[in-house]
Amino acid sequence: MSHADEHEGTRRDFLYYATAGAGTVATGAAVWPLVNQMNPSADVLAMSSIRVDISGVEPGTQLTVKWRGKPVFIRRRTEDEISAARAVDLADLPDDKSRNANGDASASAADENRAMDESGEWLVMMGVCTHLGCVPIGDGSGDFGGWFCPCHGSHYDTSGRIRKGPAPENLPVPTAQFDGEDTLILG
Repeated sequence: MSHADEHEGTRRDFLYYATAGAGTVATGAAVWPLVNQMNPSADVLAMSSIRVDISGVEPGTQLTVKWRGKPVFIRRRTEDEISAARAVDLADLPDDKSRNANGDASASAADENRAMDESGEWLVMMGVCTHLGCVPIGDGSGDFGGWFCPCHGSHYDTSGRIRKGPAPENLPVPTAQFDGEDTLILG
């Protein structure tokens, strides 16, 4: 084999590798916009976590905020509301799961597993009826002193658990945590 043949083979190999490399870069440049469009937009990322000032929420009142496009009920319960929620026989509940994203998914629907603190003073729930997505009315509404969905007649107790009506599940508790005494972080 002559020196010229070796040189020609090396040049041919270079052309193959250069063409393959250019094709790979071109394919990546064409595919990346298609993949990148599936990422969440900036406004969605901004809404993934919010800070809520709860310093003005008095016992027996509720603050409703919008998070991820849905209402969230933040209630500071009275001693009577906490006592009523903790006195419920769990066998009477249609849904026996806590539906709390902050804890064990298989935990019981006991009020202690749904409240944000050990005393039970703070209750945070998604404000969307689990039947057809309506927004229940609060402030002691319904047959159990909690929330009532007038659209189809679902009644929730002072812990946000379904007690009567067509709703299949308790109002879910979103991921939340306290940041000091005056701020709640959702998400």
